[in-house]
Amino acid sequence: MERLDKALVSTGRWSRKEARELVKAGRVTVEGKVARKADEKIEKTALVAVDGESLTHSQPTYLMLHKPAGLLSATEDARQKTVLDLLPPHLKKLGLFPVGRLDKDTEGLLLLTDDGVLAHELLSPRKHVDKVYFVRVEGVLDASDVRAFADGLILEDGTACMPAGLEPLETPGEGLVTLREGKFHQVKRMLAQRGKPVTYLKRLSMGPLELDNTLEKGAWRPLTVEEITMLWSNSTKKS
Repeated sequence: MERLDKALVSTGRWSRKEARELVKAGRVTVEGKVARKADEKIEKTALVAVDGESLTHSQPTYLMLHKPAGLLSATEDARQKTVLDLLPPHLKKLGLFPVGRLDKDTEGLLLLTDDGVLAHELLSPRKHVDKVYFVRVEGVLDASDVRAFADGLILEDGTACMPAGLEPLETPGEGLVTLREGKFHQVKRMLAQRGKPVTYLKRLSMGPLELDNTLEKGAWRPLTVEEITMLWSNSTKKS
């Protein structure tokens, strides 16, 4: 048995306060009957619905996080704080993990989920999911850098990078980088190869999922149904 409001919160879609307000407004049903109390105990297998939409306790959780600098993209670390330390206790218990990695000093979009299947689809080298980064470098990004990225760079250690996109922006030294793979420190290493070290890096998008510009650094929110659908649709279209 568990409390109804806790069951709603465990989906990652509502806070405890919002869950209570849903119940109070008569928008929640348990086994087809309108719930009257947010703290009522229900079976973990009970059929719960909000506005007629059925929820299941096995339903995966998907969160968008605006990662700040200074945190590891990991589930736990003995000495340093991780992105999961930004979440409330009830969400930390769900077994969420970051999909892909952002360096400790890199900011921006990070997807947290407990859906291993979708994570595999998004990270699989066969899928070539585009990831777009805002970058600031020492020096000026020019046409020769754009061509080098488009041709595919060979790094100093012999690592071959797939062709990538580089779009210089109006402010000198700023640009957008689009990768279709995720090698270790790839953006930084590619630009270092061009003699233009990165001074700031922020991921803006991953496939069709774009960072919500209303999210402050360190803030998170559940993905919308539309965003989840787009991610799945995008991953299944590519081979």
